Amino acid sequence: MRFSYVASALLSYAAIVAAQNQTVQVQVGAEANSPGGIFQFNPSNVNATAGSTITFVFSGNPGNHSITQSTFQSPCQPAPGGFDSGFVFIPQGLSSGNPTFNLTITDDTHPIWFYCKQLAPSPHCRAGMVGAINAPGAGSNTFQAFQQAAVASSGNPGQGANGALVGSGASASDAPGPLTGGASGFGVPTSGAAAGGSSSSSSAPPSSSSTSPSSGSGSSSDAMTLVVNAVSVILAAVMGITLA
Repeated sequence: MRFSYVASALLSYAAIVAAQNQTVQVQVGAEANSPGGIFQFNPSNVNATAGSTITFVFSGNPGNHSITQSTFQSPCQPAPGGFDSGFVFIPQGLSSGNPTFNLTITDDTHPIWFYCKQLAPSPHCRAGMVGAINAPGAGSNTFQAFQQAAVASSGNPGQGANGALVGSGASASDAPGPLTGGASGFGVPTSGAAAGGSSSSSSAPPSSSSTSPSSGSGSSSDAMTLVVNAVSVILAAVMGITLA
């Protein structure tokens, strides 16, 4: 009888641990013919307990996106002390596995909001490319309200500092990867980089790509970013490539 009780207790504990350490996969970006269009996180609203891992899988053909933490009040602006994957570029015809960015949930008592800060060919956040973890299902702070606020926002989404692994309620142990087969990163965090910390790209942005990653704002690099984005759109139109 004692053994049966102990065994039952161990099984119950194992079930709790498994529930708290689930892995949820979220696709970052899509193709033009995908349901929901190019600019999306799929699924865009997930629930996860503390200890769970959210695996973001970068996609597109081509694609160029970020996973940047924001707030409900400012859906298209980087949250102070938030995580940021940096830009990950997926070329047309990626020849290796898709890069991933793994976030571990450290606090499941508050919602976690995020967006894509890419500006080319148009601001992805204002196109509705936002996501949430543990958003309320009712009330005024639902995911639907968050997405509507993003679409209604004005100006360009904030670029913030370089990438960061540690955010509010979630953190990553490593930068997005693998960056192989033509995939590259720009402004991605270095291992151990806290929010707002320094970072470097795992791979130089593709110089001949039609979707070169955007750089940060607040300096002369903004002008270069706008020029690069404009050229990207023109080249894409000429070559018949859909930007994601």
